[in-house]
Amino acid sequence: MNAKEAAHLIDISAVRTHHTMSDIEEIVGYAKEYQFINVHVLPNWMKQLAEMLKDVDGVYAGGPVGFPSGAHKTQTKILEAVGLIQDGIEEMDIVMNVGRFKNKEYDYALNELKQIIGLAKNAGRPILTKVLIELNCLTEAEADKACELVVESGADFLKTGTGWVPGDANIERIRRIKKNLAGTGVKVKAAGGIRTRAEFDELLAMGVERFGINTQSAIEIVKSFE
Repeated sequence: MNAKEAAHLIDISAVRTHHTMSDIEEIVGYAKEYQFINVHVLPNWMKQLAEMLKDVDGVYAGGPVGFPSGAHKTQTKILEAVGLIQDGIEEMDIVMNVGRFKNKEYDYALNELKQIIGLAKNAGRPILTKVLIELNCLTEAEADKACELVVESGADFLKTGTGWVPGDANIERIRRIKKNLAGTGVKVKAAGGIRTRAEFDELLAMGVERFGINTQSAIEIVKSFE
């Protein structure tokens, strides 16, 4: 694997409360330079991001729905998804309602995901969908059940977390998720606390298809392939 191939597995983001257009311009510059596959911003910046990336091959405009808690009302999430689609989103990361899920309201959590993913699938253009399950909030049994819901939702990816909940990506727990999803067609995006080439390599070896990594750590990992 060369540096460009490694970068094309990594999403970078500017999704903190204080991030401004200058932060977005900075990470777009890094995405162009290193060929990171996805730049992720908060919803109110999506139109600007999509415009910045419209003529950039292989770098996609991403944004979240229900970020970071997933606890918004379903109607709010739907309106947010509609707005993102109108503004040009190409990859949509949807935060599952973890509280409802942990309350065993599985139909609630699943139906919400299906509605949002349905909007993306019927947008008239390709929009990749990822469901964030916030793995560090779940027991093993809950994580197994979450895998089932993500498969049933029709999402393209299961994403392990937002990066806003304490705790780093747990490699053994991600290994279990990969096993649960084997043969379903749903891919895995590992996110949260991945900082080193060794962690990247271990997750890559188990079949993780996408990574959400802090920009500076992502650059260091990619440079290690040069």
